[in-house]
Amino acid sequence: MRIIAGKFKGRRFNPPAKKWPTRPTTDFAKEGLFNILTNHLDFEELKVLDLFGGTGNHSYEFISRGCKDVTYVDKFHGCVAFAKKLSKELEIEEYMKIVKLDVFKFIDICSEQYDYIFAGPPYALPTIDTIPDLIFEKQLLKENGWFVMEHNPNHSYTNHPHLFQERSYGKTIFSFFE
Repeated sequence: MRIIAGKFKGRRFNPPAKKWPTRPTTDFAKEGLFNILTNHLDFEELKVLDLFGGTGNHSYEFISRGCKDVTYVDKFHGCVAFAKKLSKELEIEEYMKIVKLDVFKFIDICSEQYDYIFAGPPYALPTIDTIPDLIFEKQLLKENGWFVMEHNPNHSYTNHPHLFQERSYGKTIFSFFE
């Protein structure tokens, strides 16, 4: 995995491979997503929430591009430890709040709102289809904010009232909600 643009452009990182509970977004799909985001969002002004943060791939990309307020959430100890280690190496700890907690518990107790929320849940997660509704029920998104959900073709949100765009990169699909 690599950081595509910004201060850390070209920086590569490899999470531990043993029993790693993640499916990182491919560089190809991430590059496509960030091409869209670059044309619509001012990274330096964003308050970002990265759900199912895994390696921290999206969090680092936002901070590399000038974002100074990213909250990363994941429940797996190895993922959280890796994110803490890399945020320290990159000297971005002041910009990245790392929360070790189940995403659904976090959503339930969160009282903040975000300009941009990204969720990259495990595709086989039994409750994956509830995530968009939860984001809007709990009012986690600021007005004019975007929520992007990564999923595969086994899931579709085309009838969701907040969906405004869908982009496919191979078997990776990003659904955009506002």
